[in-house]
Amino acid sequence: MRSKGLFKKTFVTVVYGLALMAAEAKITLPSFFTDNMVLQQQTTVKLYGTSSPLKQVSVCTGWDGKKYETRSDEKGEWSLNVQTPKAGGPYELTFSDGTKLVLKNILIGEVWFCSGQSNMEMPLDGWGKIMNYQQEIANADFPSIRLLQVRHAVDFVPQTDAGIDFGWEECTPSSIPGFSATAYFFARKLWEELKIPIGLVHSSWGGTPAEPWVSYEGLKKVNNYRTYAEKMSAMSDGKKNTNEIFQQEYRKWMDNLSPLDKGMKDGKAVWATTDYNDNQWKSMNVPGYWETQGLEGFDGLVWFRKEIRIPSAYQGKTLELSLSRIDDDNVIYFNGTEIGSTTGVDKERRYAVPGELVKSGSNLIAIRVLDTGGEGGFAGVPESLDIRYGKKRIVALAGEWKYNVGASGQKLQPFYASKPQITPLTPGALYNAMVHPFINFPIKGFIWYQGEGNEGRAYEYTDLFQALINDWRQKWNNQTLPFYFVQLAAFREASLIDVNAKWPYVREAQSAALALSHTGIAITTDIGDEKDIHPKNKQEVGRRLALLALRDTYNKQTTDASAPVYDTYRIEGNTIRIRFKDLGNGFRKEASLKGFAIAGTDHQFYPAEAHFDGDEIIVHSAQVSLPAAVRYGWADSPICNLFSTSGLPISSFRTDRW
Repeated sequence: MRSKGLFKKTFVTVVYGLALMAAEAKITLPSFFTDNMVLQQQTTVKLYGTSSPLKQVSVCTGWDGKKYETRSDEKGEWSLNVQTPKAGGPYELTFSDGTKLVLKNILIGEVWFCSGQSNMEMPLDGWGKIMNYQQEIANADFPSIRLLQVRHAVDFVPQTDAGIDFGWEECTPSSIPGFSATAYFFARKLWEELKIPIGLVHSSWGGTPAEPWVSYEGLKKVNNYRTYAEKMSAMSDGKKNTNEIFQQEYRKWMDNLSPLDKGMKDGKAVWATTDYNDNQWKSMNVPGYWETQGLEGFDGLVWFRKEIRIPSAYQGKTLELSLSRIDDDNVIYFNGTEIGSTTGVDKERRYAVPGELVKSGSNLIAIRVLDTGGEGGFAGVPESLDIRYGKKRIVALAGEWKYNVGASGQKLQPFYASKPQITPLTPGALYNAMVHPFINFPIKGFIWYQGEGNEGRAYEYTDLFQALINDWRQKWNNQTLPFYFVQLAAFREASLIDVNAKWPYVREAQSAALALSHTGIAITTDIGDEKDIHPKNKQEVGRRLALLALRDTYNKQTTDASAPVYDTYRIEGNTIRIRFKDLGNGFRKEASLKGFAIAGTDHQFYPAEAHFDGDEIIVHSAQVSLPAAVRYGWADSPICNLFSTSGLPISSFRTDRW
């Protein structure tokens, strides 16, 4: 199954080069402590890692020349705190346990954690191709903006480290194309105004609702998730090893499928053997999804085989086989011997091929792929499928593979419901793998773009979203961390009012989070796309988020960061008067206001006329003589024109609670 916005660029799972250096140096660091990183200015930063047990460890900070010392414990774990100065750099951090490890080109500045679903994940290039993307990429030369891309991952238990793509990188035309456009434009505006280093930790996943991003402790405070969260929290506290439970149950489940699979006989993978005759099998191009190559709408088990040739120089040597990602699960065989298996579309497939299996000349790869719904097959780009010896690519695996159906989804259907799963939709799963590793890494604040994944549960989203904000602040041990978020943009057919629309209720739930301190909302109903859930104008989204931060976090004097907000209403005869708060410089006065609807006690809404009376608005309709309620912008893609003088849209609102 593939979530919208899931694929943005080919991931690498080889350990970042710094970690390889660290292994040689004995000291190891979390994957996000690398060259080029940004540390939050003027704060206490916890540095930690592992070394040999009971080893003296020192850290020298290049900005002040101070030396900090500690000793690793019996497990080899160590940590110490250092103080960061005002924004500046570059500096070096030198670690030593007798052998030095040096991190270079470190900047001190402002670090922001950027998260959400596909509209946060949407890259400048790739599947995103934002507005004017080619020119934006060419101009993206900001070495003081640093980028950290967190790899997709899920887990039952909170993790202490995360998968990272490439380590911290300077923002350049070569590093920015696959990065979050919203986060980049947010940082660019901050840099233009503040002229200090900006670090972006980007951790998002397309198609995800909010609940996977909340910890079990946070979910306990939301009614619909309390029982589940209490159970999972008990497991993750060590009462049970949830990962072991999952693996045991999954293996048992797969064993039950074997009798239904034509490629298996008496528990043996007969279609994986080198002497099996596959001349009658059809061919398919890999990578690619099988729905577009002859298996439209197919769910179930499909086997793939490919004969490759290994140069004689590599006979008997251990190789690395890479397949990028597979949708959903797979088992892989090399010359008839199983060398690994992976569950879940989110995971990178890299397998060690033992030297004793590697022959000179002809060798056979067989893959058993299971898809339980949605698209099935191979993701990634051709360059991500290969066999390597060290860093040397010796065999390209993209191209024509033979395939045959092992078992149809209809035959497997009775087993699907019992399949043990952890997915990007599992409550707590993304927090555990993609957020928790960073809670000891000081940041300035959060930006968030999500909500589409909860469109059918807006009633729940009010509590869930606020639980997420409070949860993250608690985990970072700072209840005043700024949290700026994007309200859902316009999408679907434009209309004045739609009583069946779902997104206005989500927007309302998002706006309710403004009751929490140090929050801000970027309204984007004017820059959406009724035909595309991923609007291309991410420049303005990032700018509006940055305006909030500049005003409320960095105390820049501006009235342009937000628009007036609905406050109260009063029925006056056959009209309703609407009052607003946080007026700033007021409204852009349009001669004809659009987007208002009015209803009587029968709850039937009609398009309404509206006009300004100072900074208040009078709403009425000839069809409603005894009005009871007004709604504004109440559609998925509303036709409305109420703006501030600076051109920011006013959020949709309603006076009723029907």
